[in-house]
Amino acid sequence: MTLTRNWISITAAGLLLSGCSSALTQNPDSSTDALGLSASPASAHASPWDPRATSSRDSLGHSKARANTTAPPDDLWQLSRNYFQLALETDNPRVASQISYYSKHQDYLDRVTDRAERYYHYILQQIIERGLPTELALLPVVESAYDPFAYSSGRAAGPWQFIPGTAKHFGLRKTWWYDGRRDIVASTDAALTYLEQLNKRFDGDWLLALAAYNAGGGTVSKAIRKNTKKGLPTDFWSLDLPSETEAYVPKLLAIASLVKSPGNYGVTLRPLPIEPYFAIIETQGQIDLAQVAKLADTSSEEIALLNPGFNRWATDPEGPHRLLIPVDNADDFRDKLADLPAEQRVRWNRYRIKRGDSLSAIAARFNTSTQAIRTANKLKSNRITAGKTLLIPGPANASLASNDGQAGSTGSARKKVSYRVRAGDSFWKIARSHKVSVSDLTRWNQMTPKSPLKAGQDLVIWRNGNSDTLALGGRETLRQVGYSVRSGDSLSHIANRFSVSVADLKRWNKLDRNQYLQPGQKLTLFVNVTDS
Repeated sequence: MTLTRNWISITAAGLLLSGCSSALTQNPDSSTDALGLSASPASAHASPWDPRATSSRDSLGHSKARANTTAPPDDLWQLSRNYFQLALETDNPRVASQISYYSKHQDYLDRVTDRAERYYHYILQQIIERGLPTELALLPVVESAYDPFAYSSGRAAGPWQFIPGTAKHFGLRKTWWYDGRRDIVASTDAALTYLEQLNKRFDGDWLLALAAYNAGGGTVSKAIRKNTKKGLPTDFWSLDLPSETEAYVPKLLAIASLVKSPGNYGVTLRPLPIEPYFAIIETQGQIDLAQVAKLADTSSEEIALLNPGFNRWATDPEGPHRLLIPVDNADDFRDKLADLPAEQRVRWNRYRIKRGDSLSAIAARFNTSTQAIRTANKLKSNRITAGKTLLIPGPANASLASNDGQAGSTGSARKKVSYRVRAGDSFWKIARSHKVSVSDLTRWNQMTPKSPLKAGQDLVIWRNGNSDTLALGGRETLRQVGYSVRSGDSLSHIANRFSVSVADLKRWNKLDRNQYLQPGQKLTLFVNVTDS
């Protein structure tokens, strides 16, 4: 299947679902691989859908038919318009208000377009293949501003903003290595499946389905029952829903209106080429992401943005064993990957266990997980014996000068640093100054983010000298999160919920030690999303 003058196929696999939060608040190869993916924008295949099609709608905004009445689209925005199915309700005051707001923030639209460029072609094609309204391709604008690392106060993550419970229900795995909520392929499949289920639940009414995506199906059904008992209409506009949800659907309709007729609202949309940005390549196993960047002749940052589901320096040993690679680099990457010896995908370091070692400390030294070491060595527990040797996965370009785990002159095994706590220190402050994450810092010292720190206390910090490894796996992806205090909340409860320390929570919000939290009070947190 393809999309454009060279309608190129990019089919997918994965799972999905959503718990939501609005990202924009009122501040401003010719051959195909095993997945049927085209590796080169020069290839062309027959498309099962007609890119010239448009649709007519009934009064509820349901799709009735498609008519081949338009010329082939010039860019992805026009392709989106050709498959719009919803009644945009531009005269509705709630929609008009959102149109007015967005149309005044051209800079925001530009930023979102820049972020969306990597993912929009893929997401749009998945939606068209399913016969869904292409307005849904704009939902990540509302949810995350197309930021794959977006994170909300409700612990929703990824472009489609899945909360942990919903993500688990739809099969989006979360491990030390990987978070499916941020995986572009898996989360998109899950979100569209969820939206299809909601649309069926609400008898084909897309506005109710969208409301339920935000607030939950039960909330919308309850509002419908309430109106039914009162003899009131049960369409979206007539329901008493949470204020966020009442604004959520109008936001999507407003953005779709801007995409449909940008000139009418004084905004411009940079054209997005009708060409796939990436190809999906099977890897058949774990691989170091810095090695991937080298093989693909691209930057580590680009690999990270295309594969945001991976939390560490390598892909998850349990899968998914696929990578998104810039389409222009895909053929070369595939050839180099096929020629790469298995032992060079991930370096296996040999480490002789010393007296006093623990599995967690060894894992920290080599920037890996205890589970990865247990799996590699077929250990049934965390118990280890001094004198025995362990195989430890590590970055492909690491080299060890000796058997004690210390790095050679060109190596990248972590080096141990001792830090003495000073008055006024916090985990966040220490972690930031040493360019490590709070979660790693506390794990290395067998503490939690809420453990107390005392002046004079010695902490262990493991530093990694390889910049590419740090750029991908050791980076701390911080996001500022606003949180509204709920009844029964305590500082320790909130800190534990977001894996931060009480001391940092107090410092960020200038809270007095004896100050009581009040329901509704607004707090600011800085969360490492790869550990949340």
